[in-house]
Amino acid sequence: MTVRNLKAKGGALLAAVLACTGLLQAGGVWAQGFPTRPITLICPWPPGGSTDTHLRKFAEVASRYVGQNIIIENKPGGGGMLGPGVMAKTAKPDGYTLSQLPVGAFRIPHMQKVDWDPLKDFTYIIGLSGYTFGVVVKADSPHKTLKDVIAWAKANPGKFSYGSTGSGTSPHLLMEELGNKAGVEFLHVPFKGNADSTQALLGGHVMAQSDATGWARHVEAGAFRLLVTFGEQRTKWNAPTAKELGIDIVSYSPYGIVAPKGLDPKVARQLHDAFRKALEDPDHLKMLQQLDQINWYKSSEDYAKWAAATFVEERATIARVGLLAK
Repeated sequence: MTVRNLKAKGGALLAAVLACTGLLQAGGVWAQGFPTRPITLICPWPPGGSTDTHLRKFAEVASRYVGQNIIIENKPGGGGMLGPGVMAKTAKPDGYTLSQLPVGAFRIPHMQKVDWDPLKDFTYIIGLSGYTFGVVVKADSPHKTLKDVIAWAKANPGKFSYGSTGSGTSPHLLMEELGNKAGVEFLHVPFKGNADSTQALLGGHVMAQSDATGWARHVEAGAFRLLVTFGEQRTKWNAPTAKELGIDIVSYSPYGIVAPKGLDPKVARQLHDAFRKALEDPDHLKMLQQLDQINWYKSSEDYAKWAAATFVEERATIARVGLLAK
């Protein structure tokens, strides 16, 4: 073999190696696909509350199945809709920006003008969980029971103050409906999230707090007294349910994860599949148990159907408590 032929053969071999390397690299990119960088999951509530606690554990577990870190970004305000609303308007529909979507998404548009549409501006990924709601007072409060609260509120119209996670949120509407059914008027003090309203109650700035289980550790520590919960059954804290007390209210306000509209269906499916595995992971189920929250799995399709039905149903709720926009 001549030197020329050897060089030619060597060149051909080198070209073949480079070609194979290119194929391997291309194949590697194809195999990795989405995601190739961390994902941001917006928590539209302040740090330290029950939603933040849940989402941080969920993100930690889901990162194992997604193959990238999922970073929680707290963006509170607007009754839980500042974060998802901004995402809907500004984020690329590439799967790298997601948000928790609270049930307020289906209520607030009936109460005021908004620049987002709950049914058209989001891609529904998966339904996750729902809350345990309750009303707490400080342990040294003279109000030992919900009956005491109602009696005091009747004697002092509009003066019994309570903190909630914001206007139009479930904790707010639960108290409005409670007031309607009991024939009393409460004084609503809205906050950006349950961490803020908890601090307000601890500091004596409000007389009670209507919230999800952000109050749990304070109840367990003996700082707060749990007067009532709003589920079908008693929780591990053993306070009476509203139904037990003769008040026909049951609420757990399910929530899930959404992306901006226009997300590639393949990416949506990939996220759904990874998140469903995380939802059933023992570490995540343990967190739900700690928070006394339900496992509310909904596929992307079922979650979107539920959203459409809930948007219609919530209009009736808003009208019933007298908050419908005029």
